[in-house]
Amino acid sequence: MKLLAGKVALVTGGSRGIGSAIVKKFAEQGAHVVFTYRSSSEQAEALAKEAEALSEGIKVLAYQSDAADFDQAAQLIKDIVKEFGQIDVLVNNAGITRDNLLLRMNEQQWDDVMTTNLKSVFNLCKHAARPMLKARSGSIINITSIVGVNGNPGQANYAASKAGMIGFTKSLAYEMGSRGIRCNAIAPGFITTEMTDKLSDELKEQMIKNTALQRLGQGEEIANVCLFLASELSSYVTGDTIMVTGGMR
Repeated sequence: MKLLAGKVALVTGGSRGIGSAIVKKFAEQGAHVVFTYRSSSEQAEALAKEAEALSEGIKVLAYQSDAADFDQAAQLIKDIVKEFGQIDVLVNNAGITRDNLLLRMNEQQWDDVMTTNLKSVFNLCKHAARPMLKARSGSIINITSIVGVNGNPGQANYAASKAGMIGFTKSLAYEMGSRGIRCNAIAPGFITTEMTDKLSDELKEQMIKNTALQRLGQGEEIANVCLFLASELSSYVTGDTIMVTGGMR
């Protein structure tokens, strides 16, 4: 029996990196999956087709939607419920960086990161809460970051947005737990993505030295933890932040 058979999952920012690994993992485990993207429709449709082939009888749908837009988020949830009749799992993965030292950071860089990374979580949770509450079940998974726990020079905006996600996660877990809805966060460390591929070899070496496992993580390793939190294997886990950092120090 597949762990997510019959479930409906939404993954924001699902067309690449960690998001695409989550989409494929959920599809592989029998879930119908909807994922959002902002620009590359060709890449998104290719992923949808690839993921749909992983399990018989499932649907994988790509939606061009901005999670940071309150009205677009509302419409997305309406469309999912209309299509499938339910939403069981929400993964808030959409995020950006606009790195700069505080004294050089402008207001737009701050606002862009806070809106995309944190307001999007509010938007999707706000609109997904109603069908989940009606069903008296659901799992919300917020992809935060080790930077939201430890901070990082030049990333005050990113760190603040990711730390905000952790506080939001804990609060929502208390608000919705009595109705059978769980809310948890995952804090990845250094994961191999398009973003880390652009870093210098010297910086990658330093990252690896700072992890106990002496390597960068893979998107699938984050997806595996998402699968645990999305499934009934984590039925007594809520309000927690799971560190997936390879023993980073």
